[in-house]
Amino acid sequence: MSKTIDPVDEMLPVPKLLALGLQHVLVMYAGAVAVPLIIGRALKLPPEDVAFLISADLFACGLATLVQCIGFPGVSIRLPVMMGVTFASVGPMLSMAASPDIGLLGIYGSVIAAGLFGIIIAPFISRLLPLFPPVVTGTIILIIGVSLMRVGINWAGGGQPTIIKVVDGVRGNFPNPDYGQLQGLGIALFVLLVILGLIKWGTGFVANVSVLLGIVAGAVLASALGVMHFDKVAAAPWGALVVPFKFGVPQFKPVPIVTMCIVMIVVMIESLGMFLALGEMTGKKVDREALARGLRADGVGTLLGGLFNTFPYTSFSQNVGLVSVTGVRTRWVTVTGGVIMLLLGLLPKMAALVEAVPQVVLGGAGLVMFGMVAATGARILAAVDFKTNRFNLFIVAISVGFGLIPLAAPGFFHNLPKDLQPLLESGILLCTLVAVLLNAFFNGLGSSKAAETDAAAAASSAQHV
Repeated sequence: MSKTIDPVDEMLPVPKLLALGLQHVLVMYAGAVAVPLIIGRALKLPPEDVAFLISADLFACGLATLVQCIGFPGVSIRLPVMMGVTFASVGPMLSMAASPDIGLLGIYGSVIAAGLFGIIIAPFISRLLPLFPPVVTGTIILIIGVSLMRVGINWAGGGQPTIIKVVDGVRGNFPNPDYGQLQGLGIALFVLLVILGLIKWGTGFVANVSVLLGIVAGAVLASALGVMHFDKVAAAPWGALVVPFKFGVPQFKPVPIVTMCIVMIVVMIESLGMFLALGEMTGKKVDREALARGLRADGVGTLLGGLFNTFPYTSFSQNVGLVSVTGVRTRWVTVTGGVIMLLLGLLPKMAALVEAVPQVVLGGAGLVMFGMVAATGARILAAVDFKTNRFNLFIVAISVGFGLIPLAAPGFFHNLPKDLQPLLESGILLCTLVAVLLNAFFNGLGSSKAAETDAAAAASSAQHV
């Protein structure tokens, strides 16, 4: 008597697996390499180190994906999931990068600690779901997008609007003469127009990878104009191993660790929604035990990220959307995608090529990528009941206000204890704390069942770029 194979476990022919796995990689690639670029340049690392961050990120993406899709006892959701660095961690990490007492090693220490924290609390996270109804998650994702837009806008401008100089022994900020040059703005606009054209007139797969194709088109134009240089690409080796602790022994400091653990809770709540949505799409029952295994894999992925010189990991929702679009439910497609990502991480020339792409090219794409994150938050909020529950308006209004403080007034908290600065300078974390507290105050806590239904509905409509 033949045993029926669950669609999630179906093994497709190798050529089809390769094609579908590559499609998953291309859909997430632009978003996957964005975070190491942002953090590496914020830390003013040399180009070869930024290229290494990209290689490490791709390598850890592959490892985390394999852990989530294949896993081992007690770990992995075993659904078609692609893992990537979460944008939710960018704001806090930029604050840490700006602090000379924390820096890259402090970031890695907080990421490792957050990964261990995630592994431990995984079984309890589903019980926190009532704290994060759509009015809270939508507001948080909106602020994540708005916070990241500053990065995209500065990329389009060609760097930072001010530069630090020492004049007569006095250190100060001065206008950056290279910021906002017409040629750079023109390239950024060209990339944006290419992406918009592909979104409007492209179909299927082309429309899905419009951001990546826009970056490629912008890189070609920048190269033709002599703005993009390939010296570092030519010098980079074809193959190299990604070794743990390349930049030194991580430093474990209390405030960054607490900050990243809060980020981890938010990320795991979002993953919870993704898993529930994937369960509906694939027809596979996702019970509390399966959710705990999947969330534990998020923690393991984040731990691996800290060990291999990269950042916190979560399931990429655009790939969840791709499962819905293609109707291909087998996890072996994303396993193949994970293997491809892992191999890309072992090709330093590929990472050097990505690092060589001028900021103005990434700026045109960043406006779309980060704007779509904000739009996703607005889309989730569109389903929130504002008509009969006026409290929801206050939750969103006040939480967004707190989330914008670090953006609108960077020195607002400068008189508070220095150790709290990484927490207070992150609009995402301020927004999260305020939204959770206000929702509990105004609306109380709903049932776990209702929270799971809301989370799955929000996740199935979310398409983060």
